[in-house]
This record gives sequence, structure tokens and C-alpha cells, in this order.
Amino acid sequence: MEAVVVDAGSKLLKAGIAAPDQTPPLVSPRISRPPPTARATFFGGNYLTTYFPVGFAAQVMPSKMKLEVEDQQLADGAVVEEVVQPVVRGFVKDWDAMEDLINYVLYRNIGWEIGDEGQILFTEPLFTPKTLREQLVQLMFEKFNVSGFYASEQAVLSLYAVGRISGCTVDIGHGKIDIAPVCEGAVQHVASKRLEIGGVDLTNLFAQELKKSNPSVNLDTSDVERLKEQYACCTEDQLAFEAIESSCQPERHTLPDGQVITIEKERYIVGEALFQPSILGLEDYGIVHQLVTSVSNVSSEYHRQLLENTMLCGGTASMTGFEDRFQREANLSASAICPSLVKPPEYMPENLARYSAWMGGAILAKVVFPQNQHVTKGEYDETGPSIVHKKCF
Repeated sequence: MEAVVVDAGSKLLKAGIAAPDQTPPLVSPRISRPPPTARATFFGGNYLTTYFPVGFAAQVMPSKMKLEVEDQQLADGAVVEEVVQPVVRGFVKDWDAMEDLINYVLYRNIGWEIGDEGQILFTEPLFTPKTLREQLVQLMFEKFNVSGFYASEQAVLSLYAVGRISGCTVDIGHGKIDIAPVCEGAVQHVASKRLEIGGVDLTNLFAQELKKSNPSVNLDTSDVERLKEQYACCTEDQLAFEAIESSCQPERHTLPDGQVITIEKERYIVGEALFQPSILGLEDYGIVHQLVTSVSNVSSEYHRQLLENTMLCGGTASMTGFEDRFQREANLSASAICPSLVKPPEYMPENLARYSAWMGGAILAKVVFPQNQHVTKGEYDETGPSIVHKKCF
């Protein structure tokens, strides 16, 4: 049985059987659950877990399930969903939700059978606390009875995906930005940085700007996220951004509910905020300066190797014009060595930046499990959760 790779982010969970040159088979958004007053039971006696990906309930419940309501009445076929976020700014906050989401992924999606569980590899964000690492390995062995476990940091895995063991990753996630220099497969934690901003903050900024120019339009978060993915882009430099207000052509967009929204200069502010954090109300340097400063804290003998193998990761890195703007800013930086972006191998998917940690995990899974470098059930039973710090580093 091939190992499973799981990359659980704040917005999306990526999972699937390890296939190094393919995108993850399952990409699931945040999860939902029915209200506590409703108990869902499949006809035929098959129980549906309490938590499941958003939209899944709406697909299956009306036709295959019945709601047994104890304290309230729901209309026939009605589905009430509460959005749950197991992971907040990179770290697991709701372990019950996380357990049920993994249950859905492993048994319903991938097809594991109870009593015949396989091996699993998890990606880890930068600066994951030891207690969370131990909770995860405990969950996998004691609740899911996995036969083998491994975890590796996302920065290392993303570099594996482009054929590197040294370099620097700039990972713009939904809830955080991680900048991590990696030397010979080891993250340099002393020099690494975490910025507590991410895609969710850019979405909120975009929503605020759209509301200013479209005060009569009612927007929900899902609308704004879709608009951001479709329209957000970067200007070539700060001067171009400052000039855009007088030259930007408006574009009208019809929302699913029929409302019409006009988008103008707002599309450019999302990307600009990464280079001018003051737009978000932060007194800090832009993302390129943060990268150069981070690498400067590593021994000088590694500077060229790190800066000339810089990798952009995360969905926001796919924004139109962002890579060109980043490289342009890098060329103008005060660093003696200009950061250069790594080009992905031709055989890798075009959207590698979105899934690089998962794909690097798929590559690593093909090594650690066959070579018995993972945590085994016997080792866990003998040592306990702390074994994760000895075997997964």
C-alpha cells in the first residue's frame, strides 16, 4: 500500500497517495458540520462523520440521509452547515474537527479500511510547537492505527519539489508568511521568519477597498475570495502603483446573486500590500527586504546558494505579475547577491507553487518509508509521542 501525504493548511487541505509529479488528488476547503441539535444517519445504517468538507453535506444529505432533530425542527431536505477551521494561521486549533476531517480523507476518500491502515506523511509549517507535533503523532497511532508516520517541514519539501536541498522559501499561506532558509535539507530556524499576515488578510483588505467603491453591494467572504483570485494582480513597481489610480480602466463583474460590482484600482492593492505592508497598517519592511534580512543571518558561505535558489510558494504567489514584481524588487535590493527565483522542472505541473509542499512530501515518502526511516508502531508504543522529535527532523 502506497503512503498517503497530507498537507493541512488554514484554507485548503491537500491529500492523496504519494505521486511526486502530480498535483494532490484531494484539495478540500474548510470543513463544515451540522448543528449540535441535529443527528445525521445514513439510510442502511452507515454513519456519516460529524465533520466533512464544505458543500459535501449539501450534496449527499437531501437524497441519502435523514435528519433526526431533537430540539428544533428543520424543513424537509434542509441542510444547516457550520463552517469549522481546524487549522488557524498554520497550526491545528480544533483537534476534534481535525480528527474527523482526516477520518473523511482516509476512509471515505482514499479508501483505507479499518484494521488495514497504511503509512502517512504530514507536512509541517515553520515553528510548529513540540506539543502539536506530539499531538499529531499520538492521534495518528492511537486513533487511526497507522503502520508508519513521518513529518517534515514545508520549506524543505517545497525545495524537494524543484530538485533542491538548499535554498530559501517564501511561503505566502492563507494565514501567514513563512520565510525559511534551508541548508542541505535543514531549516535554519534562527534565521527564519514568520509574518502573521497571509491570504486572509489580503482578502479582508480587498473587501474593504471594494466596499468603498461599491457601498451598495453586499459581499460575502467567498465572493471576495473568488474576485481576488480572478482579478488581483501586481504592478511592475511602486511608481506604477501610485500612477494606476488615474489610468485604471474599470471592469464590471456580475456576482452569482445578480449584483454587479465595479473593480478598478482595488485589484492592484492586494499585491502591493506584500511590498508595502503599511497598506495593511503594519510598520514593517516588504517581502523582498524580509527575505534578504533573513538570509543575512545565516553564515555568509551559504548566502549565494540560498539567494540564488529562492522559491515562492502558496496560492498568492500565483497572482498575475507577482513573480515579475518580486524579481524586479530583488534586482534592486541592497544585497550583494540578488535573489533569483527557481524555475520548476518542466515535468512538474504549472501550478506547482500552490502544491509544492505536498508534492515534495510525495517525493520524500518514496524514500523514508521504503528505507524504514519513519516512526513505526513499535517505536511509538515503546517511546510514546516524543519519538517524533527523534525520527522526524
